[in-house]
Parts: sequence; structure tokens; C-alpha cells
Amino acid sequence: MDPLALGALVAIITIVVLFSGVSVAVGLLIVSAGFLVVFDGARSLELMPEIFFGKLDSFALLSIPMFIIMGASIASTRAGADLYEALERWLTRIPGGLVISNLGACALFAAMSGSSPATCAAIGKMGIPEMRKRGYPDGVAAGSIAAGGTLGILIPPSVTMIVYGIATETSIGRLFLAGVFPGLLLVTLFMLWSLYSTYKSGNRALLQSRTYTWKERLEILPRVLPFLFIIVGVLYAMYGGIATPSETAAVGALLCIVIAMVIYRLWSPKKLWHVLRDSTRESVMILFIIAAAGVFSYMLSSLFITQSIAEWIGTLDVNRWVLMLAINIFLLVAGFFLPPVAVILMAAPILLPIITTAGFDPIWFAVILTINMEIGLISPPVGLNLYVINGIAPDISLKTILTGSMPFVFCMVLAIVLLCLFPGIATWLPNAVMGVGL
Repeated sequence: MDPLALGALVAIITIVVLFSGVSVAVGLLIVSAGFLVVFDGARSLELMPEIFFGKLDSFALLSIPMFIIMGASIASTRAGADLYEALERWLTRIPGGLVISNLGACALFAAMSGSSPATCAAIGKMGIPEMRKRGYPDGVAAGSIAAGGTLGILIPPSVTMIVYGIATETSIGRLFLAGVFPGLLLVTLFMLWSLYSTYKSGNRALLQSRTYTWKERLEILPRVLPFLFIIVGVLYAMYGGIATPSETAAVGALLCIVIAMVIYRLWSPKKLWHVLRDSTRESVMILFIIAAAGVFSYMLSSLFITQSIAEWIGTLDVNRWVLMLAINIFLLVAGFFLPPVAVILMAAPILLPIITTAGFDPIWFAVILTINMEIGLISPPVGLNLYVINGIAPDISLKTILTGSMPFVFCMVLAIVLLCLFPGIATWLPNAVMGVGL
């Protein structure tokens, strides 16, 4: 059977299997085993256990559970509420300071936790009621938090970037740095739209905030600064050559747990158990998908599907930006239905040779891919962040939340366009800090 036709068949059957309701990892294993048996014979299954466990035999994978523990320990405390209050008190004199403080808190908490749903929950519980109480439109209040929560998978340290780095054998340090300026770009675009939307609503009083004394501003800093110092310390240790990403993640996780215990009195064994239990559950889920995706990649390579697609793309007489547009549409649609980790692990083996053949930078493409995954987090039918916001504010209809989120989707699309026009937004910092090259 022609490898290209076989690849199309694999894609169709994979979609059908995943839509049947089975977990992503199990679905990938079922598809991989089925095609290997049919086209390579039953003996090919003997390699599956070795490939499955071999994919997990990587020191870099240790950073995933460590960063997840780091985020879970922060999310289990009042750190999100304190961060929100601190920014509100310090940004109060800026026009529209409340909406800016919400988005700023989302960006900082996303950097600390690395989790989009956790960011929405932590900041939304404080930010949405406060914005609605002061008269902000429900769409702006809900949409800004839903969009701000997506920053968790772009701003470093990002578990999604780690997964991409492992799947494509790309430097995780470079990927983290590549997400910094695009993350700041998205935060800026989100803030500009929120201010414009609020101004357009006609209630100019919303752009004025209450004033705080210096005592009120300073008293909250001791509860927030330690977490921010940890983030800065983790990144400094990583890029200063002091430790590997896995080692810095382990130290960061330990320090976050200690600070949560000291500052927020997280002494209860039950609460600590919940942090470790939830972190283990999420880590195992991600690692299971990574291992299953390794088997899936082996199947694609063994049947010459990946190589044939790359060769076919190379022979196409089409502008590379048309090709990139098609890839973005594919990622956008995939992100509507599947979690970011699954999309990256399934698509990376196929897309990486295509983008490199077309002359695109894999580091730059990682940012493009991640922003597409962010759009999926606030777009139906899955749109995880939309449902998190609806759970926080059930009296705001899902339609209103979705309507309020759509302008932020356009902000993300604009960010992708800007990154295509000015790729240095993503590539300059990694090259400046770590030198040119992969």
C-alpha cells in the first residue's frame, strides 16, 4: 500500500478511535498495534514494550513531575489571590488598573504553576467577582481570565514546552527562552483589548480604581515575592549553567512546598497528600501519553509514513507560507478536540521534518504550535478554560464567556501573524543567551 495513502488511513482511524472515548494513550497504542500487526506481522509487537519503556528512559522527563509538583503546591495555597491583590494595589493608579492587574496576575501565576486551568481557578475566584462588582462587562471579566489562563503553557517554565523538546529532541532551555517575549506580547495584546473594550462600553468610571496606602501595598509583598524569586532562581540556575532543567525543577518543587508550608501554613498531612496525589496523577497521565506516542512514532516510521510525507512535501511547488498556513489550520482544528500534550506528541514526528524541509526554525515553530494550543483552550467544543470559568461564575452563561473570549482568540491569531512577520520575537532571546544554533 502506498505510504501516503496508508498515512491518510492512519489519520482517519486515529481520529475515530480517539473520538470513541478511550484515553489518548490507550488509543495511540491500539492504533499502533493494529497497523503494525496488519502490515509488519505479529512479531513486530515484540518491540512495543521495549519502545514503550525506552521512551521513558530519559533524565529530562524528571522535570515534568517536578514542575507539576511546583505548580500544584502553589495552586493549593492563596498565592493566586495574594498575587492578584498585590498587583491590584500596585497598579491601581494606572487607567484600567483592575483589568490589567487581573491579566498580570494570570501571567505571573501561569509562570509559577504552568497550568492553565489552575490559573483560571486561582485568579478567577478573586478577579471575576471583583470586576463584576465594579461594573465591568461580564464578557470582559470572564473572557480576560479565560484567555489569561492560557498563558500557562507558553510562559516558562512550561510543561508543554518540555514535552515538545522531548518529542523533537530540541533544547528545553531554548524553548523556555523562546516563550518569554511571545508570552509578553500576548499579555500586552490582551491588556490593550481589555482596556479598549472597557472604554468602548461607555463607563469611563471603570478605568478609575481605588487608592491604596503604601502600608497596604508593602504588607502583601512578603507573601508573593518568595514565589517570584523561585521562578527567577530556577531560570537563572538553568541558563547560568548551574544545573540541568531536571535538577532545577526538583529544587524549585522542594522550595515551593517549603514556602507553601511556611507562609501559608500548609502543614496538614491531608493537604500535602492531595498535592502529591494530584501531581502524581497528572504526571503519570502525561508520561503514559509520551510513551504511547513513542510507539505511535515508531509505527509511522516503520511503515515509512513519516519519511514519505516529508518527501512529498519537499516535492510540492508551493510557497512555504502557504504550507505554514495549512499547518496552522491543522493544529487549530486538532487543538479544538485534543489536549496540547496529545497534539504535540502525535503531530511532532510528522510536522518536524516538514517544517525543517521548508526552512522553518523548530524553536520558532514551537511557539507557533503552543499559541495554537492556547486557542484550543478557549474554543469549543472542548475549551477547558471556558468550563473552568463557568464553574467559578455559574451565573455567567457559557455563551457570554465564549463571546467574551473570542476577541482574545483574535489577539492570539494576531500574535501568530506578528511572529511570522518578525520571527526574531521568539528566536532572538534564545540566540542571545545560548548562542546561535540548536
